[in-house]
Amino acid sequence: MSKSLPYSMKDVHYDNAKFRQRSLIKVLIAFSRSQLSLLFVFSFSPSRFRSVSLVIIYFVNYNWVELMLYLMLNYVELKLTYSDFLVQVISQNIVNSNVKRECMKCSIGRFLVLLMICGIAYLTLTHVSHIASSSGTTVKYVGTEESKNFFTDGTGRFRRFWRKPPRLPPRLSPDEIFSRNKSIHNSDKMDSGIDWKARQQKVKEAFIHAWSGYRHYSMGYDELMPLSHRGIDGLGGLGATIVDALDTAMIMGVDEVVHEAGSWIEKHLPERINGKGQVNLFETTIRVLGGLLSAYHLSGGEHGGNASIKGPKPAVYLENAKNLADRLLIAFTSSPSDIPYSDVVLRDRSAHPAPDGLSSTAEVSSVQLEFNYLSSLTGDPKYSLESMKVLEHIKTLPKVKGLVPIYISPQSGQFSGENIRLGSRGDSYYEYLIKVWLQNQGSNLTYLHDMYKESMKGVKDLLVRKTVPNGLVFVGELPYGPEGSLSPKMDHLVCFLPGTLALGATKGITREKAMQGNLLNFEDLENLKLAEDLAKTCFEMYSVTSTGLAPEIAYFNMEGQSEGGPGGGNKNSKYVDDIIIKPADRHNLLRPETVESFFVLFRITEDPKYRKWGWEIFEAFEKYTKVDSGGYTSLDDVTVLPPHRRDKMETFFLGETLKYLYLLFGDRNAVPLDEYVFNTEAHPLPIRGTARRK
Repeated sequence: MSKSLPYSMKDVHYDNAKFRQRSLIKVLIAFSRSQLSLLFVFSFSPSRFRSVSLVIIYFVNYNWVELMLYLMLNYVELKLTYSDFLVQVISQNIVNSNVKRECMKCSIGRFLVLLMICGIAYLTLTHVSHIASSSGTTVKYVGTEESKNFFTDGTGRFRRFWRKPPRLPPRLSPDEIFSRNKSIHNSDKMDSGIDWKARQQKVKEAFIHAWSGYRHYSMGYDELMPLSHRGIDGLGGLGATIVDALDTAMIMGVDEVVHEAGSWIEKHLPERINGKGQVNLFETTIRVLGGLLSAYHLSGGEHGGNASIKGPKPAVYLENAKNLADRLLIAFTSSPSDIPYSDVVLRDRSAHPAPDGLSSTAEVSSVQLEFNYLSSLTGDPKYSLESMKVLEHIKTLPKVKGLVPIYISPQSGQFSGENIRLGSRGDSYYEYLIKVWLQNQGSNLTYLHDMYKESMKGVKDLLVRKTVPNGLVFVGELPYGPEGSLSPKMDHLVCFLPGTLALGATKGITREKAMQGNLLNFEDLENLKLAEDLAKTCFEMYSVTSTGLAPEIAYFNMEGQSEGGPGGGNKNSKYVDDIIIKPADRHNLLRPETVESFFVLFRITEDPKYRKWGWEIFEAFEKYTKVDSGGYTSLDDVTVLPPHRRDKMETFFLGETLKYLYLLFGDRNAVPLDEYVFNTEAHPLPIRGTARRK
């Protein structure tokens, strides 16, 4: 135990328990327990010590109501011994009429009975506790309504009269604090000798290499096929890689790429938007619309331009964003419900549902950040109004502890099926609940914060499990709803969750600053712990494989449900028996979710292990996915060496993965999390009234 912490575990347990309000049931249990003390006292104590003994019992336990009962009983004892009285109570389950008459014969008895009734009534009506700060003033957590008490008049006067002790955040034990400080100290020593600027430069060089392959072989196409040296249009033909990579180049200061990408957008994107056919509402919004809006902001568009940013004038990005959004809006306005159609034909300004008639819950609820910001830039509320109808509508639908199925019908506006998961088609719904609220703090969107909190409680209650034999924490799925069994399957996509939990807990500031400001409640601390546990699991999904790269999907062995099957190929991994990777799930698409969470957790916890883990993942990308002629490629199987290459570089490798790695290794004040929210494609958008141009 640390010598610098002069208190014991007894003190810790007292601090963590003393301010928990006792419910009425607990009061009754305590009362019953005290009756055993009464029997002991009356059975074994000399009569002259009984009164003193009882008073001590009641005062030590702060049982004021029981003390009043004793006073009343002591008064009755002039005519009736306590043992006789207790026998009669037990046999009749009520104080008999004779006793009542004895009590009520004089004013003292009536006063004691009245006092007892008032005490019990007070405990019954005011047993709901208020969360308060250490100074005694009520803490009003943003996004929530302050609890209301029947006895207050709104000004708190009566509450101050009956003030309860504050309910403080839990304190770590001395051993826990000592262990945590020692770990951080050792991590700092390990981190102090590492040149993170040099490692950040390596990420920048990787970005330039990826862009060079795209520029040489597929400029203007959506994606690069780096092995066959050609491009493909898999996202509607809007040059998705160009727009997705643009703000990454701005953040890294790669002026040549900024100029090339910006010039292409100025010359070619308007005709593409006007002439192209079918695009997906969600993918086009997060990648192209989000990329244009982020580029507009980072190039100083809201401040008349930034001379240090190369490329066209910022207005070019905003004009293209507005033109694209005007066409995407048809998905909302043509739907018979508040749920938009999934697909839009740009040149016809028409929209239609997917072949099965359903929309993805994640997709329809993950376009609001972009449309809200566009409304704030243009002064036209139509973009925000149409997109926010979706979340307002989902608020009214039935949920399972805040969790929702992954499909929803634009025809009926109702959820379809029972499949609940935080992987594909479910993930960014939960991400945008907290991020849209953060983007618009001070507005009347507290319902989003409430929905987020409820859903995270549902995740912890219904989806979180631990593996055997080594206790990794993972998030499973409910393919048949809450009545079905849990599947121990976790997509790599779920690794967005640690970052989202951490962001929701501290609202983007560091944990240390939040603790100093007394801004974290019990739930926030619990969510931070879960975030760190899940981040560990996501990292082990990488380290368990032969290549050091994660599969698209992993299964986990858990108590009473062993999956069996092949592991990741790394026999030296401690978790080789915990993680199962099935043959169909062994591919790697250069996904960003894990390094995204490492970036957020490093910013919030300041623990250098997240940088170390991120560097190991980057080295694996460099070793196994880099193509000498330019670009990086996805893999077919991460469990074998050498891995078979798949011949595709996803746009999000430049737009997300390399951006998050660059920020993870760089200045902690670059793109601060309390001033920006990253959309689900890693495009930073300013929080209303906070972001400053850097």
